[in-house]
Formats: sequence, structure tokens, C-alpha cells
Amino acid sequence: MAGKQSGNRIAAQNRKAFHDYFVEDKYEAGISLAGTEVKSIRQGTLNLKDSFCIVKDGEIFVHGMHISPYEKGNIFNKDPLRPRRLLMHKREIRKLHSLVKQDGYAIIPLSVYFNERSKVKLEIGVCRGKKLYDKRDAAAARDAKREIDRTMKSRR
Repeated sequence: MAGKQSGNRIAAQNRKAFHDYFVEDKYEAGISLAGTEVKSIRQGTLNLKDSFCIVKDGEIFVHGMHISPYEKGNIFNKDPLRPRRLLMHKREIRKLHSLVKQDGYAIIPLSVYFNERSKVKLEIGVCRGKKLYDKRDAAAARDAKREIDRTMKSRR
């Protein structure tokens, strides 16, 4: 979804999410932001590393997303770690809430990007946690693929 269309510009990605979770499904959501936060995101001062989403009272919020204060924003800057409301359709929120109630599922932000109309969008994923042996299997598969690519390149 994000980054695959020609008009999207990725501001930040959560690479740790792909290491720690199996991504089952992806959704696109808007974010309710202040003006100085948007300017700060344009500068690339955004961190999704330990962020997660919670459904509360029919609304969905992202917690732990760090947006550094805009240096020229003075009194208009907001708290860098404040919970931010996500903008999604009610039926999508209800569907996500029912999936999260199942055992082992979480809603994790995967990337933040600007769409064609310069709107800030958040790609969230319904994820299931990986066990240690799953992480080892993924690392072994990645190393094997790298080795195959290396031998194929040397034969040319």
C-alpha cells in the first residue's frame, strides 16, 4: 500500500515491527496532528520504534509514536509522545477491535508517509508476535537467499 504508488513519499518506517511480528493485514489511516507536528514530520524527525495502537471507546489511538518538537514552533509545540487519534471508518475500527481481542494479535504502525495530496497517512498492520525460533528461521532464510544471490551474481 504505502510507497507502492508513485505519489507517496515515506517519512518513516518501523523495521522492528517486521522483525518482531508476522503482519497479517494492512490498513491505511489518517492521523490527527497539529501544524508544528506536520512540519516536524516533513523534516523527518519521527520515530515509530516502540509504537502501538489501542482501540478505546470506538476510536483508535497510536501510542509511543515520537515526533520531535519543531524548532521554530515555540509555544505551539505539543508533547512528543502524546497519544494521537487515527482517522478510520467505524466499521474498520470495529473489525480491528474484534481482531485484537483474539489472543496474540496487536495493531502496530508500520510506516508514515505523505500521499499524493500531501496528507500524512499511517499504515498500520494487524500483527501476530514472533517467537524466538521464528526469528531464527527468518534470519536463516534471509542468509540463504543472500548466498544464492551472491553465487548467481558471480556466475554471470
